[in-house]
Formats: sequence, structure tokens, C-alpha cells
Amino acid sequence: MIRQRTLKDSFTLKSKGLHTGLHITATFNPAPANHGLKIQRIDLEGKPVIDCDAKLVGDTQRGTVLVKGDIKISTIEHAMAALYAAGVDNCLIQLDGPEMPILDGSAFYWTQSIEKVGTVEQDAEKDFYVVDKVIEVEGKNGEHMKIEPCDHFCLEVTTDFGTSVLGKQTATLDDCKDFSKEISSARTFVFVREIEPLLNMGLIKGGDLGNAIVIYEIELSQERFDALTDKLGVSRMNAKQLGFLNPKPLTWNNETTRHKLLDIIGDLALIGRPLIGKVTAYKPGHAINNMFARAILNNM
Repeated sequence: MIRQRTLKDSFTLKSKGLHTGLHITATFNPAPANHGLKIQRIDLEGKPVIDCDAKLVGDTQRGTVLVKGDIKISTIEHAMAALYAAGVDNCLIQLDGPEMPILDGSAFYWTQSIEKVGTVEQDAEKDFYVVDKVIEVEGKNGEHMKIEPCDHFCLEVTTDFGTSVLGKQTATLDDCKDFSKEISSARTFVFVREIEPLLNMGLIKGGDLGNAIVIYEIELSQERFDALTDKLGVSRMNAKQLGFLNPKPLTWNNETTRHKLLDIIGDLALIGRPLIGKVTAYKPGHAINNMFARAILNNM
């Protein structure tokens, strides 16, 4: 029998939130068997607790957002991915703000902290969902996701953003034991053309070159590009030179696709049961990830 697991001890991480820009503290605590993954907003009256449940996802724009009544918790996917990959079934996350800290835009620090405190077996059987038939969903813009029977959990992800800067890419994960080394440090990313609209929508207030890969793939006028780099606090560059604005180079050529794989794991963690099956995804994003998670739940 494979048993459920929780953390051996609590740990705390702090940073600003990607969208709010607020400085937020998250504390991950051990939880009893059959507790599941839950988040507690300790900054609100009554300190309400929300289940990390795919059916409670109320927004998927630039991140996965849990919504319960008037309570929202944003950008949970990186922490969820770290817990899932580490085999943690039960954890109570205490949060003093409306979103998870963004840290460096990856799951690295969550994964590192889980590895540091360690995990422990509990006196309850782990409740796997063994996929016994193909389950698939399609989006409106060519997105496609499916899961099919396999003797273990694995993923193959393909992205195509229609830009020569990235090209068509594939990333795979055959064993969650490799998540820490191969996937966890893949950073989130944004295209330069998206930055102004996102700022105008009141998002990415905490975004910077330290927590996101910024991709410049459509040429702007030099004047407009200068204004944008000034706003980002980046040295002015030649607007004709497409590429990445970050001083830190990519860890892998397909880092953006590895991050998409990371996001899928985080969004599938909201199913509440570890999966045994092969996931194949083409042009994934949080919206179709959640549609996919709900489809799997409906087939359980």
C-alpha cells in the first residue's frame, strides 16, 4: 500500500505578489490524513479556508484563481505543482494576502523548501486515480489536451506561439522525481506586446525581470520601445533586435514550454487525487488546463 504524505514541518516564504505587488507571506503546514490541500486567508475576518479544488477555479487570466464567495486566491499553480510533484497529499497553506508570493516566477523555492523540511508517510492509503480510458478536451484556438492509460504519471507538452523567437517547442516529464531538477526552476513569461494591456487591466503590478522572462518578438518603433523599457527599468536597446529582455539567460532553450508543463501539473493538482496516466498537451494555458481538470473529475 502506498500511503499519503504530508510535510514533516512547516516552512515560510515571502515575496511580492505578481499581480497585486503586495508583499505576501505564505506558510506551509503539515496536515492530517485525508485533509487534502487547502489555503487559509489569515488576513481576513474569520480566517476562511478554501479547498484547492478545480471546481472552485473562477478565473484563469494570467494564473489560476480560486474563488469562494467574496474570497479570491490567485497565482496558486506554482506552489501546487511543487506539492504535487513531491507527493504531498495533505497541507494547510496560510496566506496573508490575496495571491501566492511570486518569488522568482517558478516553483524552485517551493520545491527547495519542501525538500529541506522533508515529507512523512501517514496512516492512510494514497487515493490514486488510474486512468482507464482516453479523456480529452479542445479549446477554441487549436488547444488540445488528453490523458490516456499509462503505468505511471507523465507529460508531453508542445507549444507554438507563432513567433521565430521561440519557435515550436516540446517539453516532457517522465517521472515526478525529475521535477525538481528539470522543471521546477522554469520561470513564467510574458510577451512585450502583452505588458501594456495587462498593466491597464491592473495586473502584473509586481512583475519584473527578476520573476518573469520578458519576450520581445514583434518590432516596435524605437520611441515606443524606449518608453516601455524605461517603464520596466531596463536599459534601452535597439528596437530592431528581437529576443529576451532579461539579463539572466534562459536555463533551457525550451524554458517557456517547461513552465507550461509546470503549470499543467499545478492545475491538475486541483483534482485532489494523484493521477496515473499520460498527459499530452498542445498549446496549453490555464483556461484549458482547468477545463481538462474538470473533465477528468467528471470521469472519475
